[in-house]
Amino acid sequence: QVRLVESGGGSVQAGGSLSLSCAASGYTYRNAYMGWLRRAPGKEREGVAAISPGVWITYYADSVKGRFTISRDNAKSTLYLQMNSLKPEDTAMYYCAERLMPSNSDYVSSPLSESQYNYWGQGTQVTVSS
Repeated sequence: QVRLVESGGGSVQAGGSLSLSCAASGYTYRNAYMGWLRRAPGKEREGVAAISPGVWITYYADSVKGRFTISRDNAKSTLYLQMNSLKPEDTAMYYCAERLMPSNSDYVSSPLSESQYNYWGQGTQVTVSS
């Protein structure tokens, strides 16, 4: 049974930093495509960052490039999201997501789309005040 558990959310002032973690279990983590997505109040869920297995290719939404860093530790079956220079517009529920299917042209063209992922965590809230 796949299980994803996020942690590390909280409240921070603009310009601050937070580090999110996602502990994964129930499958071969090192083979999985992983991502972070978020949903702000009144908005649809959007992709933030993604990372492939193997060579660890990373993808970022334009809104977070240069500020957020996605990484993974296969030995610990854990996914991370380091968030720096946070802005009020980063306020959202952040979700860890996992894709067990191999890469294909659809994934390569839209790795941040929520339709690419099969399993989700319960989310962790990030609130950035101005």
